[in-house]
Amino acid sequence: MRNQRVGFLLGLIFAVGLVVQCNGGVTSTYRRRLEASGDMPLDADVFWVPSGYNAPQQVHITQGDYDGTAVIVSWVTADVPGSSTVKYWKFCSNLNHSAEGDVRQYKFYNYTSGYIHHCVLNNLEPDTTYYYAIGENDAGRKFSFKIPPALGPDVPYTFGLIGDLGQTYDSNITLTHYKANKDAAALLYVGDFSYADNYPNHDNVRWDTWGRFIETSAAYQPWIWTVGNHEIDFVPEIGETTPFKPVRNRYPTPYEASGSTEPYFYSIRRASAHIIVLASYSAYGKYTPQYQWLQKELTKVNRTVTPWLIVLLHSPWYNSYNYHYMEGETMRVQFEAWMVQYKVDVVFAGHVHAYERSHRISNIDYNITNAKCSPVPNNNAPVYITIGDGGNIEGLATNMTEPQPNYSVFREASFGHAIFDIKNRTHAYYTWHRNQDGDAVTADSMWFTNRYFNPTNDS
Repeated sequence: MRNQRVGFLLGLIFAVGLVVQCNGGVTSTYRRRLEASGDMPLDADVFWVPSGYNAPQQVHITQGDYDGTAVIVSWVTADVPGSSTVKYWKFCSNLNHSAEGDVRQYKFYNYTSGYIHHCVLNNLEPDTTYYYAIGENDAGRKFSFKIPPALGPDVPYTFGLIGDLGQTYDSNITLTHYKANKDAAALLYVGDFSYADNYPNHDNVRWDTWGRFIETSAAYQPWIWTVGNHEIDFVPEIGETTPFKPVRNRYPTPYEASGSTEPYFYSIRRASAHIIVLASYSAYGKYTPQYQWLQKELTKVNRTVTPWLIVLLHSPWYNSYNYHYMEGETMRVQFEAWMVQYKVDVVFAGHVHAYERSHRISNIDYNITNAKCSPVPNNNAPVYITIGDGGNIEGLATNMTEPQPNYSVFREASFGHAIFDIKNRTHAYYTWHRNQDGDAVTADSMWFTNRYFNPTNDS
């Protein structure tokens, strides 16, 4: 009997394999190499410049309105402004349309940008594939995108998730891995783009290379932008005192469509999801524009039309790594009660260069005198997921707080991406994929049940 018990225990240990059970959940013992990956050289093939004089480059799209029937097309021409016209047509149609955009240029210290074009395509038909053409003569280029189905509670839709990507060799693995998932129709990006600010004088050439790097995805499906700390670009010692200058010129958002006053916090509706983007580095105290906007926006959410309520931000509110620990605390204190009140399904964040998923918990009862300062289970609260593991030049966050907090379900110091696959009004399937695994391998997963239509204890 004793030998049988020993054999059973050894088998169980072998079956558990890669994980260690702690107070709060699972801390994976999987480790990729820990040294930071360097940025790819400027002549790397992923930074290729399209052939032809003044050919459009750094092409990317994002949602252009509140409900998903418009697209903002953006690109750069290096030599002269050229045309800002976008020609577009539906699949299997000979009827061409065109829209006229605008062009701008900016200076940052000793750098002058190329000519940055933005053009909005409006009144597009739901659930329809469009082709679009930009550029002139032999340097013209063609791409395509698909408009999501009309808003509705049971519209299936698949979002990808990446944060803190950068442009390293690991970044390339992440983006390649993500593109292999053919179901993802739009990408929710949780901040920190090019990491150009890691270079002397915030070398904006690295904004150009990053734009060319992501084009193979971002020109074909909308990337929904969240700004991070590496987009602030406030450098008074070299005379740069306008925050967010490069990102604001290069990566527009449809902020005005949701009544926002700044492009860094805004909201969109897409298929069966209402997505709220918050700005960790814009003021959010009471009476600030972001506070007042969010308070109003949450009252506009109609869960009978868009049952899935998703929040994106950069600095996580719950984080059990020793990197950026507690940096999101003041924003959490300001807004967490609203997340619970309006039954947000999930909050995605970046900033910490690792992966973590929480239980549904809240910490909103503390009033200074009652000593209730620990997170507690709350079925109305969101799941908090940190996915700042895109592959950037600063490397992985590997130092974790011990013991693992009770609210933490799973954490791992690896690079990767995630998929949030909405099935209908009641269920969505979430998966996280580490870079070192095959395309179909899932390193962490969860079936979400909707907080409005099916609020079971899913976490």
